[in-house]
Amino acid sequence: MGEMSELGRLILLGAPLGNPADASARFREVLATADVVAAEDTRRLTRLARDLAVTVPGRIVSYFEGNEERRTPELAEVLTAGYVVALVTDGGMPSVSDPGYRLVRAALDAGVPVTAAPGPSAVTTALALSGLPSDRFCFEGFLPRSPGARRSRLRALAAEERTLVLFEAPHRIAAALADLAATFGHDRPAALCRELTKTYEEVVRRPLGELAEWAAEGEPRGEITLVVAGAPPAAAARPDDDTLRAAVAERESAGLSRRDAITEVATEYGLRRREVYGVVHS
Repeated sequence: MGEMSELGRLILLGAPLGNPADASARFREVLATADVVAAEDTRRLTRLARDLAVTVPGRIVSYFEGNEERRTPELAEVLTAGYVVALVTDGGMPSVSDPGYRLVRAALDAGVPVTAAPGPSAVTTALALSGLPSDRFCFEGFLPRSPGARRSRLRALAAEERTLVLFEAPHRIAAALADLAATFGHDRPAALCRELTKTYEEVVRRPLGELAEWAAEGEPRGEITLVVAGAPPAAAARPDDDTLRAAVAERESAGLSRRDAITEVATEYGLRRREVYGVVHS
């Protein structure tokens, strides 16, 4: 490692999803200057650095799901000793369904500054390409692997009105889509985004039922991000006539005029004033 900095620092690197040309200038700079580079896959990082014509002088260590818990304290010690550690995953931003959260938390708990060289994200890339509403969305990461747990999670999400973004493995995508269609409805719009930014990038935009059939015919390969439209807003149940009359009478007893009481009740229940007026005077 190079000369120790006055303060250690953790830098999260947004790695290209597939196309090395998406790497930012700052991504290259950090790789070329960090004391330690913690990589989800050291071989992939070495290949990426070669494609970018970047020499990585710092020590490269592996940091993936299998050793994350054990390696986090080691890297935290390096950070508190004053060195700069860069964290990079196979693609996208660390901590987003990838290793990183533990190290970020450890660095913050130790008072070490954490920053990022932001870059590509499969979540926002797929969302933008899906053609589905993107003003409000939620990210659920990977669904549970077991069928029972997956269906339970989907039932809990069925009424979610925001656009939903999911990751899924190729060998589970057909089953996951079948469960999505059964739980959310076969007509719910969706988009399956595969191999984003790579040579064989593909975005299949179909209702869930059709997507499930398409995936069952031939297992899609590669990295998959699934975007599903949110549930339509639930229509509020209209109160019965007796409830409307009682609501108007209650307001009249409180001192409102009948006209104002009808207006207030109509507003509360999302009804037209003339509808409430007709009920009260029937």
